[in-house]
Amino acid sequence: QVQLVESGGGLVQAGGSLRLSCAASGSIFSTHTMAWYRQAPGKQRELVAVFTTAGRTNYADSVKGRFTISRDNAKNTVYLQMNSLKPEDTAVYYCNAQPRSGFIYWGPGTQVTVSS
Repeated sequence: QVQLVESGGGLVQAGGSLRLSCAASGSIFSTHTMAWYRQAPGKQRELVAVFTTAGRTNYADSVKGRFTISRDNAKNTVYLQMNSLKPEDTAVYYCNAQPRSGFIYWGPGTQVTVSS
């Protein structure tokens, strides 16, 4: 069973930066696509960024050019570097690990609040 734990959330002013981390309990990056999602109050959870097993990345249009997803295989950790933050980026951010088939894993989430 895979466990994911996010960290790095907090309160930041608009225009600031945060780096989120997602530590996985094992070496799963070769078998699981890793992703960051977010959910703002009253809204559906949405995909923010993806890092595939092949090393490709993809981003939601709303964060392109501002957010960067990366991973450290040695540390079993995925990161989300968030720059030029906007109040509309305020949400709970979740780490996700999805295999080609089988169970999808989620972390408990970390709160990001961007003040105007």
